[in-house]
Amino acid sequence: MKIENLIRKNILDLSAYSSARDKFEVRQDYIYLDANENSYGSGLNRYPNNKHALLKKKLSGLRNIPIENIILGNGTDEIIDLAFRVFCTPSYDNIITIEPSYGMYKVLSDINDIEVRQSFLDRDFQINIEEVLSKIDTNTKIIFITNPNNPTGNHFDLSVITEIVEKSSCMVFLDEAYIDFNVKNSLIGKINYFDNLIISQTFSKGVGLAGIRLGVGYSSKKVIKYLKKVKPPYNVNSLTEEKALEILSNMDLINKNIKKINNSRSALIKDLKKIDFVQRIYPSDANFLLIKIDDANKRYQQLIDNNIVVRNRTNDFGCLNCLRITIGTEAENKKLIEVMKSL
Repeated sequence: MKIENLIRKNILDLSAYSSARDKFEVRQDYIYLDANENSYGSGLNRYPNNKHALLKKKLSGLRNIPIENIILGNGTDEIIDLAFRVFCTPSYDNIITIEPSYGMYKVLSDINDIEVRQSFLDRDFQINIEEVLSKIDTNTKIIFITNPNNPTGNHFDLSVITEIVEKSSCMVFLDEAYIDFNVKNSLIGKINYFDNLIISQTFSKGVGLAGIRLGVGYSSKKVIKYLKKVKPPYNVNSLTEEKALEILSNMDLINKNIKKINNSRSALIKDLKKIDFVQRIYPSDANFLLIKIDDANKRYQQLIDNNIVVRNRTNDFGCLNCLRITIGTEAENKKLIEVMKSL
């Protein structure tokens, strides 16, 4: 597949913004009078190093992915938006989403004036490959797949995703926001096998750093080059990079917390089965559960009245009377069950 055929012509010809410091290795012993920063600062008076070499090197080692296959974003949402801006011509192209799924795909398509074509999961929340592929035409630029899926929580078989990537004449954006809870189901090792594959991961879920807003994109060198063309300069700030490096230096803690969440998820499932108005608990490979109950609107409000906030997904396709519940701490999960038993 010739990736250039999918990219907007103005992006192919775009000259990306470049600062003076993009042209050489930044060093501490230089005097910097190039960027109109305030020279009397507090340690954060300088713009971030736009190359993020230390963080990319750390991620490269952890994921076994070359540095040139990595791009960083202000949250995964920015990585998704970069893909829209590189591949999708407003008022002309379309994308495909697999519903129910992450709501920002639709929001960003509306912002970028891109048609959304929906393929729907079956009753077991699995992908219909033929239906997805049937929606592709010459103006289809991206298929979005979330794995494990949100809000359903289940994972899709890698052979299914691989078949879609292989048979698609467009990009496939694989959102692996929840992959840390089921690492064996990642397709990240295949990014250099498929030119039309972009994978995003996040620091917000398994790593536990939602507050720093850091997303990571992985793809072929060619695709990364074009994503960087439209990326704003200094989009990842110094404090974010510093905190990310700090937490990544303690992978034992991250893995311990992920294991704790997975164990708590199993315990919560057992407790939810004892609630009389819980009708079904869907399989989950993420840090949340989707449960079907008697009346989602009623129970959602009752939980709010008891100072517990969950997500009401009853309006999502296939999720009638469903609530999505994040796995909390042991004390939070216990309180949730106590309140639900009292309703």
